[in-house]
Amino acid sequence: MSTDQLSVTFAALADPTRRAILAHLAKGEASVTELAQPFEMSLPAISKHLKVLERAGLIARGREAQWRPCRLDAEPLKDAADWIEQYRQFWEQNLDRLDEYLQQLQAEEKKRDREA
Repeated sequence: MSTDQLSVTFAALADPTRRAILAHLAKGEASVTELAQPFEMSLPAISKHLKVLERAGLIARGREAQWRPCRLDAEPLKDAADWIEQYRQFWEQNLDRLDEYLQQLQAEEKKRDREA
């Protein structure tokens, strides 16, 4: 069964540990040990999270001698942001209409107060 990339990206982002790992990698490359430091979990558990991120295309792993750095690959995040942008525009339009309606109500209330 094939899963679309956007679903894989959101599934990977659903976990707070994985989001924290991505935030760390946004600052630069890091080893698995460095990524594991802030968490109270084993290196194999962190490796499982990294595999999910790697399958989603959100990170890439390199090999430099004994060091296996991980780095952020933000392209899938751009695709997710583009998808979310559609809904941001929807909510902004709705909020703009609500603002216009509230301003109309306030203007009517001021008019009634002046007439009273």
